[in-house]
Amino acid sequence: MKRAVTQRTTSTRKVVIMCHLIKRERRTSELKKLMPNITQKMLTQQLRELEADGVIIRTVYEQVPPKVVYSLSDYGWSLKPILDAMCAWGEGHIEQTGEEVLSFSLLRGGYVF
Repeated sequence: MKRAVTQRTTSTRKVVIMCHLIKRERRTSELKKLMPNITQKMLTQQLRELEADGVIIRTVYEQVPPKVVYSLSDYGWSLKPILDAMCAWGEGHIEQTGEEVLSFSLLRGGYVF
């Protein structure tokens, strides 16, 4: 079980993406703005992997210009307690040490602390 969760969320960026999606569904451009240190290529790759794993849902709206929105799947929502715990730890770490861990500094833009 532990291995399955770890394999699905090994990337720090994946955790950050999921935390942003807990708050609400997001477009790719919104995620990019919330994660300025990630390249477009890396963001796209991480989103594709999360979608392939069934953690997020990609919804395409047939309009001009095309609109693509990402949200957590039911399977992704099952990770919420774990993500909440990780974010709480990150907040405590920042308060205690004044140091921002990469993943949690990226979260400040879109996840409620």
